[in-house]
Amino acid sequence: MSNSWSRFFISIACMLGVVGAFGQPKFNSPYSRLGLGDLANPNFASLIGMGNLSAAMHDAFHVNLQNPASLGHLRTTAFEVGVNARYAALESPSGEQIDVWSGNLAYLSLGFPLKNQLNEALEREPSKYHWGMNLALLPYTTVGYDIETIEQIDDAGQIRYNFEGSGGTYKLLWGNGVRYKNLSLGVNLGYLFGNINRDQTVTFDSLVASYRDEFEDDINFSGFFYSVGAQYDLVFKKPGDDGKMVPSGKVLTFGAYVNPATGFSAKSKQFYVRRNIFYSDLDTIVNEPILRQDGQLPLEWHLGITYRNASKFRGGIEISQTTWSNYENDAKPENLKDTWQISAGAEFIPDIASYNSYGRRMRYRIGAFYGTDPRSDEFNIQLTNYGITLGLGFPIILPRQQTSFVNVAFELGRFGSDDSLQETYGRMTVGFTLNDNRWFFKRKFY
Repeated sequence: MSNSWSRFFISIACMLGVVGAFGQPKFNSPYSRLGLGDLANPNFASLIGMGNLSAAMHDAFHVNLQNPASLGHLRTTAFEVGVNARYAALESPSGEQIDVWSGNLAYLSLGFPLKNQLNEALEREPSKYHWGMNLALLPYTTVGYDIETIEQIDDAGQIRYNFEGSGGTYKLLWGNGVRYKNLSLGVNLGYLFGNINRDQTVTFDSLVASYRDEFEDDINFSGFFYSVGAQYDLVFKKPGDDGKMVPSGKVLTFGAYVNPATGFSAKSKQFYVRRNIFYSDLDTIVNEPILRQDGQLPLEWHLGITYRNASKFRGGIEISQTTWSNYENDAKPENLKDTWQISAGAEFIPDIASYNSYGRRMRYRIGAFYGTDPRSDEFNIQLTNYGITLGLGFPIILPRQQTSFVNVAFELGRFGSDDSLQETYGRMTVGFTLNDNRWFFKRKFY
């Protein structure tokens, strides 16, 4: 037990030490200047490849971060880390195109069961309930843009507007899931934190010795939140050799989770000046060192159903909605719109026990999604996001026949508005899952 707890605290220290590793990605997303920025995909690579299914998904070897009820099905310690790379082609209605590359650390997670399955096997006393726990760190939103627009105004001539933004917000999660027979319930407790910086300058190019207006906004966010989830397995049975009904390997899983509306606080710094570079003149308009303000994250819910046939196939469908119209942020008031999304996906394993063919032991995944974004373009048309996903799961056999995984997910999609800026993107996420069944293992000597 002591070795397990030592590894536990070392892992937690490592997790907290890599907060800085979530460095700001180098990318240009003009729409990220709205709201809290671009919403990061909260799923891990194994679920991204299946169209981002999460509500009714559970796995003995992988963590499903979104529905905490799934932690009750975790049967081995899973340390997961993911990285991603993204390419986007931004195209305006006029036909102009900009290519943008970006990449970042996607997530870091440590999940483990509180009851070791080896103990149950040795003691021959199967437990009626299972408890899983998880700690995770991942980005929630990202901000990064560098925009320049030019306007012609009578009597003022050419006016140049420059907009720059960087930063983002993050989530630190502690999840617990308990399973009793076929029903599992769970809860996530989390802390939201981050910083967003937005700068704007207005320059009068046609006026000699004119002033340049500079606006700087720096906002720090913090707040606590929680989510609750549930899953139920409907196990199909068949007559056994002795005539008794036994599980057939076919299972229908119903799942749901809710992120209730929760408040957050914002500490903003505002510095607005008017500068004249010819006369070295500086006129301070606003200088607010710290302004404390409040906000509220919206209600979000997900419903899903999956079908699993032993260790060969599983597939499902999921719908979700987020009431972004109830989003509030006193530091940067905006009107956002409610969003919805529908997702579908599947996973196929040709032969999980194949000895001669590694390809038959691999996981093959496919999925698709379509949904809306809370932000709108300049014509007040709500943005959309849709695409397809492909995924591969590579099982890796470690010493003592423990299985770990390398999961790769590819996402191809379109985001934006047909009447404004449209983004065609491709994203690859690589996730590493290290499994270990020695945690909380009670050694006995006879």
